[in-house]
Amino acid sequence: MHLRRSLPLLAGALLVPLLAACGGGDETDAKQPTRLTVLAAASLTDVFKQAGAAYEKEHPDTKVTFSFAGSQELAAQVRQGAPADALVTADTKTMDDLRKETNTPSVIAKNRLTIATAKNNPKNVKSLSDLSRDDLKVVLAAPEVPVGRYSKKVLDQQHVAVKPVSQEPSVRAVLSKVSLGEADAGIVYVTDATTAGDKVATTAIPDGQNAVASYPAATLKGSKHADEAAAFVKWLGTDEARKLLRAAGFQQP
Repeated sequence: MHLRRSLPLLAGALLVPLLAACGGGDETDAKQPTRLTVLAAASLTDVFKQAGAAYEKEHPDTKVTFSFAGSQELAAQVRQGAPADALVTADTKTMDDLRKETNTPSVIAKNRLTIATAKNNPKNVKSLSDLSRDDLKVVLAAPEVPVGRYSKKVLDQQHVAVKPVSQEPSVRAVLSKVSLGEADAGIVYVTDATTAGDKVATTAIPDGQNAVASYPAATLKGSKHADEAAAFVKWLGTDEARKLLRAAGFQQP
């Protein structure tokens, strides 16, 4: 008799976990979107925010988070093992130096330099040679920053000696100094000057004196979402992504 009374209890105990496994759980069992972290050069800040929104619209199962900084800072983060999935730099040298940490890169866009000056160009800066004038406060990016390296290259080729009042960690920092009136002029990318609107004026650098910046993108070998990261990097080479980059002033690779 004792055994027969126990059987219904035992059956009920076995049935509870089965019901729990079969019913409910819609919210907890729903597939969560993959979250990608992309380290990107500071000059890509505005356009990549648009690109990220466009990509998420096409791929609702993926969320893209960007971390923007100077390419040299991003490289340091990669070497330190920062948890990220893809990297986009403003030069090929920085990417090439990270061969052990990245998969094969592809160039997604190009850029050129321009001289940014205070609004309405009150110091009448007309060319690279003017940046050597004693009455100008010129700010440049540090030489380890891609735009700083490009700036040094074009100035050296034109034999223009500049004593910058500061050397900044990113192109956006250079642009900020000029737009805030803390410097009379600085060398930035064409695309960055465009984002400043009427806060700065620009003086074009002729093609023969200019430098071309290439932007390679690559997945990181340490990514925990290799397939999704590869899909995003591949998308950056599509017509839709290139259309956004062109609208922001970038050139085709």
